[in-house]
Amino acid sequence: MISATPDPRPRTASPARPAPPIGQATRGPLHMIGNAHIDAVWLWPWQEGLQEARATFRAALDRIAEYPDFVFTCDSIGYLAWIEEHDPELFDALREQVRAGRFEIVGGWWVEPDCNIPGGEGFVRHALYSQRFLADRFGRMASVGCNVDPFGQNAVIPQLLSKSGMDRYAFMRPQPHEAELPGPTFWWRAADGSRVLTYRIPHEYCSPAGHLGTHVGKALAQLPHTTEPLMCFYGVGNHGGGPTRANIDSIVELNGSDQFPRMIFSTAAAFFDDAADGDLPEYTGEIQPHGVGCYSAHSGIKKLIRTTEHALSAAEKWAAIAGEVAGMAPVTGEFETAWRQVLFNHFHDTAAGTALPSAYDDARDQLGEARSIAARLQNRAIQSISRQIAVAPEEGMAPLAVFNPHPWPVATTVEVEFGAQLGRGAIVAVDDADRRVPVQVARSSTVCGGRRVLVVPVELPPLGYRLYRLYADPASGPVAERGTVLENEHLRAEIDPETGWLSSLVHKASGVDLIDDEAARAAHAAVLDDRTDTWGHSVVSYRDVIGRFTPTSVRVVESGPVRHVVRVDSAYGSSTMREDYVLVAGARHLEVRVTVDWHERLRMLKLRFPTALTGVTATHAIPYGHLERVPDGHETVSHTWVDVSGETPAGPAGLSVLNDAKYGGDVSDGDLGVTVLRSPPYAWHTPEPLPEDGDFEAMDQGVQRFTYRLLPHDGDWRAAGTPRAAAELDQRPVALLESFHDGPLAQHRSFADVRDAGNVVITVVKRAEDGGGHIVRGYETDGAAATATVHLPFLRRTVIAEFDPHEIKTLFVPDDRALPVVETDLLERPLGGAEDHPEDTTLDRTE
Repeated sequence: MISATPDPRPRTASPARPAPPIGQATRGPLHMIGNAHIDAVWLWPWQEGLQEARATFRAALDRIAEYPDFVFTCDSIGYLAWIEEHDPELFDALREQVRAGRFEIVGGWWVEPDCNIPGGEGFVRHALYSQRFLADRFGRMASVGCNVDPFGQNAVIPQLLSKSGMDRYAFMRPQPHEAELPGPTFWWRAADGSRVLTYRIPHEYCSPAGHLGTHVGKALAQLPHTTEPLMCFYGVGNHGGGPTRANIDSIVELNGSDQFPRMIFSTAAAFFDDAADGDLPEYTGEIQPHGVGCYSAHSGIKKLIRTTEHALSAAEKWAAIAGEVAGMAPVTGEFETAWRQVLFNHFHDTAAGTALPSAYDDARDQLGEARSIAARLQNRAIQSISRQIAVAPEEGMAPLAVFNPHPWPVATTVEVEFGAQLGRGAIVAVDDADRRVPVQVARSSTVCGGRRVLVVPVELPPLGYRLYRLYADPASGPVAERGTVLENEHLRAEIDPETGWLSSLVHKASGVDLIDDEAARAAHAAVLDDRTDTWGHSVVSYRDVIGRFTPTSVRVVESGPVRHVVRVDSAYGSSTMREDYVLVAGARHLEVRVTVDWHERLRMLKLRFPTALTGVTATHAIPYGHLERVPDGHETVSHTWVDVSGETPAGPAGLSVLNDAKYGGDVSDGDLGVTVLRSPPYAWHTPEPLPEDGDFEAMDQGVQRFTYRLLPHDGDWRAAGTPRAAAELDQRPVALLESFHDGPLAQHRSFADVRDAGNVVITVVKRAEDGGGHIVRGYETDGAAATATVHLPFLRRTVIAEFDPHEIKTLFVPDDRALPVVETDLLERPLGGAEDHPEDTTLDRTE
């Protein structure tokens, strides 16, 4: 466990001064925060960003030596890790100034991340690894969160900060003309009740290299005329640099004028200490938007981030389980290495898609390393478990072990590349209870070697596995052709060959048809004119439709006992799109697998889902939470799902749209739109004009693939279990072809599950960073208090955990079963509060 205490918040003492002039006495004081905003990646590669961090910190040490009152503030812990690795001498000098109170460390996150694109666990890891780094190297952690440049602030940030040792927060975007707040200083409250003292930086977080009169004047123009403490950031930034001698000299000069407030060379912590004494307003909710085009710019980086985060989370679960079940050695250090690559690529100009093209080559490699680590460790863990499953030899049988990464039962299908071991005919799967299910044979991605894809229906225990035995099935008969109507016991979907989109989507339990057929004929795959810059500055919504993809082919590509697949090929201009509509027997959702080959510039592709709903409530997933927004057609950001729920003549109903890689979209009454891609130039920032000859590189050119699912429901999204359904899309089961061997494990096993609380999603099961036990983390999804019974058979524990509405909760489960389970903060420091029942050992380790 981390033993370091939070930052003691040292103040910088200023020399004794005479009584201020009359003008100064009526305003301020103004805390002047010397800093250098360093974009690790933007219009330059990360190597240049590293060099600039070194140069900036050396310059800061020079200013500290020259000016006895000057204090420097740094807010990205990853830069300090860079310096420690590349320039140990400089790192030691910085550490000395931290101890002296002259070099303030704030932020507590690895970089300044985008605050919309990373997943909830991504934000947790920023604090976990950063605060641990600070505690280990400096003996203190950051108490002030600081993230000045991201393009919007999600509503869960106060909870994430307060549960990771930071009770104050400074930011700049969105600015006053974009989002109204009750004042520059306020208490920001999250939906769970957590709150942090927050300050919106006026004007700019960086300044010119010369005199600061104009800079400070513009900052004051955005601030109220008050004698309460105020704060102004200064120092050359973006490409680093920091405060100059001219900056510092001008502060001394301005401080002698009654036209400006009393100005103090200060720290962010000192400002917040002063500001906390006032009677401050409170604000609850998100602080949006800024640059709505960022939600969709560069689809590739957004998918890489999403898939890598989930690959690491899944691998951590299996590694933790394998440590107990199969003796796999702890690999927390390897996971931290991989997570640091993810955290670095959360950087706002990277994740938001606003950097140079070469930045995304580097990001691909860095995130590729992280995914490779995740794949290797997950495979090691799963193989070590699977080889202990007792699989008796049997002629004409191929064993298949399928692993479910979620602590609830999952019924789905897995696709397995398979050779000709069982012949070329039909195949059947038999589970450990001798239940037979048909296996559908689909075309392989290769035409060589007799390979084919087996589509196997599986019913998996919570966070566990089941073994299936595959046999040839000569008794299997043909399946009747079903055309462009997809139907199972829960859904009926009909595709209109003229539009390539659904003309009907019936939720059978309620009898509601969710599709507005007339609106659906207008445009499902709409092409919009988009001449806004990469950020989408000054944009509220995207509505300028100039065309649509039109079908070139609608045909059935699979029709079998497991699933029915209808393929729609369509085209627009020089671009093509393929949507495979997949309905699985027993599924409550319709899956659509999309391949877009895009060759347009300064245009946008939106998929529209017009419904027949009225009186709509629009609910959007955000990192570790959700919130409702007005369905006004404005472009907005969502995470793994968006839901529209409302009324129909048959009663209340709704439609959740789940995705595996998309963030931008809009809801206008019952019409939901998902922004698939944008194609502005890279890093184009208006008012910079485009080249007159049109010679520029546009984003999202070429092939991209993603999947969405349509989940109709009656009532609202809570009854449909939308958050869990979205998690199942992001983290899918792993199927492993096995061999015959003896072993101590049964042919099905659950290692963890959550009972009594469908509104609690456990997202993390991992080894604790300091060893000695395991970490279990989850969050409440529906906005309702819950009592969750968390069974951990692989640890022989059962825990009763009380979740408040919207709460993120972390539990530490000691290896020593004589010790109680305790609640921790996000840094894995114990709080107490979870009730443990160590006497409940009805689930033993080999069950």
